[in-house]
Amino acid sequence: MKVEFAPRSIPLERRLQTASVLQWVFSFLGLAQCCIAIFVGLLFTRFWLISALYAAWWACDWDTPTKGGRRIHFIRNWAAWRYMKEYFPATLVKTVELDPTKNYIFGFHPHGVLVAGAFLNFCTEATGFSKIFPGLTPHLMMLNLWFRFPFFRDYLMSGGLVPSDKETAANVLRRSGGGNVLIIAVGGAQEALDARPGAFTLLLANRKGFVRLAIHHGTPLVPVFSFGENELFDQVENPKGGWLRWIQERLQKIMGISLPLFHARGIFQYSFGLIPYRRPIHTVVGKPIPVEKCPNPSQEDVDKLHEVYMEELCKLFEEHKLKYGVPEDKHLSFI
Repeated sequence: MKVEFAPRSIPLERRLQTASVLQWVFSFLGLAQCCIAIFVGLLFTRFWLISALYAAWWACDWDTPTKGGRRIHFIRNWAAWRYMKEYFPATLVKTVELDPTKNYIFGFHPHGVLVAGAFLNFCTEATGFSKIFPGLTPHLMMLNLWFRFPFFRDYLMSGGLVPSDKETAANVLRRSGGGNVLIIAVGGAQEALDARPGAFTLLLANRKGFVRLAIHHGTPLVPVFSFGENELFDQVENPKGGWLRWIQERLQKIMGISLPLFHARGIFQYSFGLIPYRRPIHTVVGKPIPVEKCPNPSQEDVDKLHEVYMEELCKLFEEHKLKYGVPEDKHLSFI
């Protein structure tokens, strides 16, 4: 493999952009483990009281993530996120106005490897979510597992992340006054195993839980497609039926998280590493689909709305694909 090295002279702005992306990748791949190491390690030092006090506070604060979390606007507005946005670059596109007196469920597609578009647009203010959608507060759902790590849970909540369970969803969508947005990466961890450049296959055909949730609460559904999400990383070939895919799917069922073997570029060379490629991300928010409230929807009701949702998602994709570099002969497919 021919290694392509970065130029010796790199502008400071680009170095800061790369550094910001590097810390984001690290936060997904190693920060949780570091937080556990620090928490346990402190117990065996003269600073043991820090971990002891945190443990006591943690017990009292255990339910905060399921109640909607505890966002910190200072962290959402970190300069590092703006540099990360410029690295790709990333943009948030509004197609229609959304009523701030209503709650919404955003269906985010595709999941990608590390959900970069969802994180930048909904967990930070780098792309200006609060200015583009005034009066709305985003809550991005993430696997419950990550909220069981000391210190790391606080970092997640600071950006507006919440656990992906029914109780949390209900707490967010039941809030009076409206203005709450629940963002669900519908394909989930399983879809990440198929995230690679040029892929437009979504794990959606049998994903109907979010539709049932919308009907139960009478919450409008909004399809969201993030163009460029699958272009950020290459992935080791893992065809269905192969031994690697079998291991990944087994681990996903046991642990709840998938382990895609991804790679892209490095810090000092562009041929191999874990830093994503510099490819634009355009996250397009579609128009809301009205949903009539029904506490106990029938399977027929769910199937009908699910079909409407897939049609609207396809329309959103087709209307914007040429603008964002997708060939005309490419279309969405659902599995």
